[in-house]
Amino acid sequence: MKDHVAWVIELAVKDGRLDTFRALMEEMVEGTSAEPKTLAYEWYISEDASEVHIFEKYADSEAMILHVNGFLEKWASRFMECVDITRFVVYGDPSPAARAILDGWSARYLGPWGGFSRFAA
Repeated sequence: MKDHVAWVIELAVKDGRLDTFRALMEEMVEGTSAEPKTLAYEWYISEDASEVHIFEKYADSEAMILHVNGFLEKWASRFMECVDITRFVVYGDPSPAARAILDGWSARYLGPWGGFSRFAA
C-alpha cells in the first residue's frame, strides 16, 4: 500500500456524447489492460448514464506516470470532448513528478493513514 497511487475521477457525460464515450472507454480499457503495473482500472456509470466514475490503482508513481503519458498521447483530447471532470481525488503519496502531472486536473490529495489492501503489488 505504501507505494500505490490510486484515484477516483468523477465525470459528467456531455449531452449526446455517451455512445462516443462508450466506444472510447472500450478502447481505453483494452489499451490499459496491457500495462502490467496497473492494478485496477474500473469504470462505473450511473443509472441515467449521466455520470461516470473511474477507479484506477497503480503499483507506484512510475506506473501512474507511464499510464497518464499514454492517456495524454492517445486519448485525452477525445476523452475531454465527451466529459467534464467534476471531482478528482488521488489516494496515496505520488512522487513530485506524478503530482506535477495530476495538478493539471485540480487533483485533491489524500495521504495514507491506515488500513490494508489485498491488491497484489
